[in-house]
Amino acid sequence: MRFPSFITAVAATAAIVSAATSTAGTAGCGKSHPLPNITQYRDLTSSGRDRKYSIHLPANYSETTPYAVVLGFHGSDSVGLFFEVDTKLSEDRFSANKIMVYPDGVGGAWAGANYSEVSVDEDLQFVTDLLNDVRGEYCVDNSRIYATGMSIGGGFVNTIACSAVGDNFAAFAPASGSYYTDNDDHHTECAPVRNPLPLLEVHGGNDGSVHYTGGEGEGGTEPDITTWLGWWAQRNGCDDSSKTVEDSFDGDVHHMTWTCGDAEGVLQHWKVDDMGHCWASTEINFSQIAAGELPTHIQASQIIMEFFDKFTKP
Repeated sequence: MRFPSFITAVAATAAIVSAATSTAGTAGCGKSHPLPNITQYRDLTSSGRDRKYSIHLPANYSETTPYAVVLGFHGSDSVGLFFEVDTKLSEDRFSANKIMVYPDGVGGAWAGANYSEVSVDEDLQFVTDLLNDVRGEYCVDNSRIYATGMSIGGGFVNTIACSAVGDNFAAFAPASGSYYTDNDDHHTECAPVRNPLPLLEVHGGNDGSVHYTGGEGEGGTEPDITTWLGWWAQRNGCDDSSKTVEDSFDGDVHHMTWTCGDAEGVLQHWKVDDMGHCWASTEINFSQIAAGELPTHIQASQIIMEFFDKFTKP
């Protein structure tokens, strides 16, 4: 959509002024979108390749209000639509005041695995190009951009957090992540742009695809989750003696929280002992059916959104 020149000039001036504040709106502020609360699809070219993503605006979307944005990365052999339906993240109860974005990976996957069809650099560039597209079309609060994902999508969320592209985000929340780029051989290559960097992870203790204890996975070597959490505690400058563990549901659920510097709860982990490789939900979903699972004790979509709400990018 093109603006008349005088409107463009006004919008540009407003963008410069508002950029000085933490709640600055982006170039997309002022552009109308007549179909909020309905998922729509967009195309863009990144690294010379046609890429796609879907976007869901909240029902209360206003072109003059900067909104938080959450990127949701699907698992392998999948697309963004499946992740949206599986997690129910577009429902008002989880994202009533957020813009939800669901990118599609090339070949149904994300970079980092030995079966990935694109490099890490190319997928990271796609994230950059996608964010620029979203900022240019929609009214975005740059201080409140977040990323979540499951399986290899969760692994790629971790890859973003370990890269310079992570500077675009306020917090991260991978689930059942396959951390191929952050394992025993590569964890020293992780270079977060900020310290501490808020991160929450959800994982099943009975995950038969991405084992909690690590080892060889479908796309390469995966870390032991306890060890991986220790790396993040070190990266975030967390005092391990401050870690608290809250057990619930007769000891089946364990919620771990670290204090990192003056930031309480900046690193968190939810482990469900008897849960397999699925999106944690108290309601049946497709990933649970695929894994032969039943609903579990916790609702990851709610936990993750509440975690995001606690953090803005400094």
